[in-house]
Amino acid sequence: MVKFGLVGTGSIADFHARAISLVEGAQLVAAHSRMRENGEKFARENGCDFEPDLQALLARSDIDAVAITTPSGTHAEIGIGAARAGKHILCEKPIDVTVEKIDALIAVCRENHVELGAIFQSRFGAGAQAAKRAVEEGRLGQLTYCSAQVSWWRAAEYYAQSSWRGTRALDGGGALMNQGIHAVDLLLWLAGAVVEVSARCQTILRDIETEDNAVAWLRFAHGGLGAIGGSTVCYPGEAKRIELKGSRGSVTLVDDVPTLWQFDEERAEDENIRALAQQSRIGGGASDPRAIGVEGHRAQYEDFVAAIREKRRPAISGEEGRHAVALIRAIYQSSEENRIVRL
Repeated sequence: MVKFGLVGTGSIADFHARAISLVEGAQLVAAHSRMRENGEKFARENGCDFEPDLQALLARSDIDAVAITTPSGTHAEIGIGAARAGKHILCEKPIDVTVEKIDALIAVCRENHVELGAIFQSRFGAGAQAAKRAVEEGRLGQLTYCSAQVSWWRAAEYYAQSSWRGTRALDGGGALMNQGIHAVDLLLWLAGAVVEVSARCQTILRDIETEDNAVAWLRFAHGGLGAIGGSTVCYPGEAKRIELKGSRGSVTLVDDVPTLWQFDEERAEDENIRALAQQSRIGGGASDPRAIGVEGHRAQYEDFVAAIREKRRPAISGEEGRHAVALIRAIYQSSEENRIVRL
């Protein structure tokens, strides 16, 4: 049994608790929150202890791993404490809001021989997995144009509900760092590394410190071009979209559903992959951040528990989780300095 402590009891913590309950060999034993009333309510609802003191939770001998679901800009600091206490760490996206803080956490995890996993549950969708196989098998040929588009809607009330949202210190960014990061991670995982970026970010509608609207063009290491669009001011909100175009085939994923799956050489399994439109359980959050399924989190927890037992790296390690943050920070830098940024 891999026993978890959970730090942070906001809305996303519910998905973590449900995922843990669905994984054989995993158990949530304690939760911590700075807001005692919220933390106690969460503990009652999920059948675990409430620990009002973070250090007390990290010191517990019956906790093997810590899940972090606090505001983004606090992740690395909490994770470093957990790693020094000998706990494995599964951290909600992003691992933190700067590359420097992420690198510090990765280093401490290595020093203390604990695993660090980054929550990017979209990778575990059947559509995303099929697309990854197609790329690796060369079915798309030379990748020529690859893009990610997140045209979502977050009303002003969304930011008013939590004081950390839309702040540079704790959110680290807006439409890209918070909402669009899942699509950015998927794009990098499927299409490969980006070597150049040029971008424009703006705050056009919401009264926040960070962007609610952004666009960037990219040059990939494989030589092709691409684009990223991220917005939270597109009423009523539309499913996230990943496009992979190549010399021999093309794939479009809309919230994990393959709406385009076509290659110059058809295979027997292609019809089954197209049928995923009726089976996808990952879900999206186009207009409601809670309108996602638990399946992606469940699959990631299952892998993380197996990684601890088998003494291997998790499917999405800290180093993997770093990539999306590095690209988003480069996008912000390009917009602020009005220049092409090379990664």
